[in-house]
Amino acid sequence: MLFSLNVAVTIQSKSLLHPVILWPENLMLVTFTTDAYADITLFGDIALAMLKMMGHSETVPGAILAADVPAALSRLQAAIDAEKASPPVEDRHADEPVVSMAHRALPLINLLVAAAKAESNVMWK
Repeated sequence: MLFSLNVAVTIQSKSLLHPVILWPENLMLVTFTTDAYADITLFGDIALAMLKMMGHSETVPGAILAADVPAALSRLQAAIDAEKASPPVEDRHADEPVVSMAHRALPLINLLVAAAKAESNVMWK
């Protein structure tokens, strides 16, 4: 049985007054914000996958201009629909049920719909 240890790595640099902490992306949290909807916080690996589905780089922080929100929304929905068409991959050794990307994306889709309707920018950090 393989175990994965997720830890933060601290680097002490002579040029920095404070140590730099590098977090693995699955421990990172990404918060999506817009003026038209409540903030949505996702785990980093899920957020980065959804950013990629929307056609954006996996850069955090970032933003989508109001004019580009409808296109990002349609790309995300198309990617989710394509993923729904493929059979789910079950992990027989997991203690917890598998949560589909469609379920994880629903709050972000709702945020993007509200932002598109209100013609509002979307930011993440």
